[in-house]
Amino acid sequence: MRAFNRFYTNLIGALDYSRHLHTPYTLTEARVLYELVHAPRTDSADLRAALSVDAGQLSRMLARFEERGLVSRRPSARDARRVEVTLTADGREAAGLLEERAQTAVESLLEGMAEAERERLAESLRTARRILEGGADAADSRGGTAARVRIRAPRPGDMGWIIERNASVYAEEFGWDETYEALVARIVAEFAGEHDPVREAAWIAELDGRRAGCVMCVADAAEDTARLRLLLVDPAARGHGLGDRLVAECVTFARAAGYRELVLWTNDVLAAARRIYQRAGFELVGEDRHRSFGHELTGQDWRLAL
Repeated sequence: MRAFNRFYTNLIGALDYSRHLHTPYTLTEARVLYELVHAPRTDSADLRAALSVDAGQLSRMLARFEERGLVSRRPSARDARRVEVTLTADGREAAGLLEERAQTAVESLLEGMAEAERERLAESLRTARRILEGGADAADSRGGTAARVRIRAPRPGDMGWIIERNASVYAEEFGWDETYEALVARIVAEFAGEHDPVREAAWIAELDGRRAGCVMCVADAAEDTARLRLLLVDPAARGHGLGDRLVAECVTFARAAGYRELVLWTNDVLAAARRIYQRAGFELVGEDRHRSFGHELTGQDWRLAL
């Protein structure tokens, strides 16, 4: 793997990004511009989470961008403690130039390669990504066809899986302790024991026939309010849009059941889930500091008018 890394780094010129693409931007700066152009309105906390960039480094970088007229920064309308970052017209032009030159660089690598070889290369890269993301079993052994996604109702055994995967994933990724598993177990037990099938539901996402995600829609304290709970996408199945599809299923059900709003509670460390909620139209309506699951966290309340 190290030998391949050295080969590939030299091949794409990643160690000299500005020379490679003939731009004044470093690799990290280019990654920030790319993130901003694909998510036109985001805040600095989202950028740090998405790119794993040090907060001080990102702040200095954004200040330089602002001096050059590439971005504008202002307090977020949702939360004044956050800084919303938006590309200016010059920033979009710079990001477009980077995209164009990166595309040209890739095309030069593939130039002269037979179509069959390009297909073999693309499938090999997809397989490598699935395996390195922890999904060795997700590599399609039937000839490289696209992964099959299915959203279905729970079956016997699924409730136990929801508890186990939630506990395992959050322990591995965030270090949450057994109190989170206890919370999930209570939520699942309450749903399995006495939920109203007309106004409450749960879904399991499958990827190539394997359980890969879940979500629940349950009645909240207010009669016209539903609550989204326990959204999870297994790490081995990420990148296939399962989270968006599960949330969309929950929203569609809540509307059909006659609810006027859908709410949820999460924590700010769950950046990927937050982006899913934002894409679905949820708005952040409140935050509070708390100690739960063995950590100091910032809880967030989100709301979607139906």
